[in-house]
Amino acid sequence: MEKTYPMFVLAFCVFNKHQYTTVITPKLQEFKFRYFGHDMVVLHEHEIRKPKGPFTILFDPEIRERFMTDLNTIIAEADFKIVATSIRKDEFVKNHGDTDNLYNVAVRSCLKRLYHFLDAQGQSRCITNIIFEQRGKQEDNELELEFRRVCDEENPTGVPLPFSIVLANKQINSCGLQLADLVARPIGRKRLNPQQENRAYDVLETKFLRSAQGDVGGAGLDCYP
Repeated sequence: MEKTYPMFVLAFCVFNKHQYTTVITPKLQEFKFRYFGHDMVVLHEHEIRKPKGPFTILFDPEIRERFMTDLNTIIAEADFKIVATSIRKDEFVKNHGDTDNLYNVAVRSCLKRLYHFLDAQGQSRCITNIIFEQRGKQEDNELELEFRRVCDEENPTGVPLPFSIVLANKQINSCGLQLADLVARPIGRKRLNPQQENRAYDVLETKFLRSAQGDVGGAGLDCYP
């Protein structure tokens, strides 16, 4: 995200494998063929919002309206859950001095809540693969270290968490990674300006994990501060 944007959001999109392979992926591929003539385009939120590369077609207001409506419909109809962490970077700096550890804090929060969800679904004994977008050699090494630290040692369950980390190049054509990239900013914008119209967030709101009491906070969305 741009340096002036004060929010950091890490979002996990949790998919049922059958739904992902038979419904979600084909719909996204058909969507890409409709607008680009092929399915090699990787959907990046930043390039859609400020049209670049193949997304320059979105400078046409009519095409942009259809494109966003169709994309929001796919996301609305897709069967997946969201586990996210939203952090105000300026507040984080006040308390921690810098943002160097910000990503690790978000990863730790999401992993723990994801485990509780899987445990409630009777899936805590199965290996769950978590795909992260690569950010650079040093950053990836730090992420993998933190990931394994949380899974193996620093978690409240007393047993290793059943997660496997997969690091993928940002240009890889993964529908799951693309959806995770698309959902992060609407969450941040909602936290930053709760009263502002946010059609994308309205679509996502029903997908957050919820507590037994029906609350999103502390389950599907952890906010700092």
